[in-house]
Amino acid sequence: MELDSAGVPANIAAAWGLRERPGKGPKPGLSLDGIVQAGIRVAAADGIGAVSMSRVAAEAGASTMALYRYVRAKDELLELMMDAAIGDPPPLDPDGGWRAGLTAWAWACREVYLRQPWTLRVPISGPPATPHQLGWMDAGLAALADTALREEEKLSIVLLFSMYVRNEATVAVDMQTAVEAVDSNLDEAIATYGKLLRLLVEPARFPALARVIEAGVLDRADEPYEEFVFGLERILDGVGLLIAQRAGS
Repeated sequence: MELDSAGVPANIAAAWGLRERPGKGPKPGLSLDGIVQAGIRVAAADGIGAVSMSRVAAEAGASTMALYRYVRAKDELLELMMDAAIGDPPPLDPDGGWRAGLTAWAWACREVYLRQPWTLRVPISGPPATPHQLGWMDAGLAALADTALREEEKLSIVLLFSMYVRNEATVAVDMQTAVEAVDSNLDEAIATYGKLLRLLVEPARFPALARVIEAGVLDRADEPYEEFVFGLERILDGVGLLIAQRAGS
């Protein structure tokens, strides 16, 4: 890992503006922010796989070599794009309680992913360390500030919510992409899947699954957000039990 003179990883230093910006070059108006926005436009139009230094340079109206004066590598560019894309977390109601706060936090995080699905494809290269990533982490922790939880428990809970939201959003995006690829929709896809399982599942071999099928669970697609809400509520229930336990100890 490349470090700057202060021991900060190079990509993180760039995100925090700790690296010296280049002086005026041959391309008037070129800036780090402009390069990052050009990368976001490429990713939004054609996916993260289309993001390359040469493609982003063309989008920014500059040469590839000019980009390297601002961004050292593609991985660094992706980190900067991700931080810019997620932006600041929405303000949470300080009087709403921890459950309402975490619920709002999770929905807002999910909305970011679904609005910009390319962000789900950015590789996770390390723990959160860019300005907006830490802003989201701080907002999640703030929702738990008035509970009796230990500080390490608060952090673990925020990371748990983050992983849940990211995974659920990934599945939602992938499912939607898959059904659109065959000119279908989720209702038709679930109905087809249910019919397939009725042909494949033998009650003697898969008794529990057979009961699910016979109950008609797979005869229709879930209502929008139904699975997300169910999982979110169960995690919140578990957090509530831990908070009550800590408060009583």
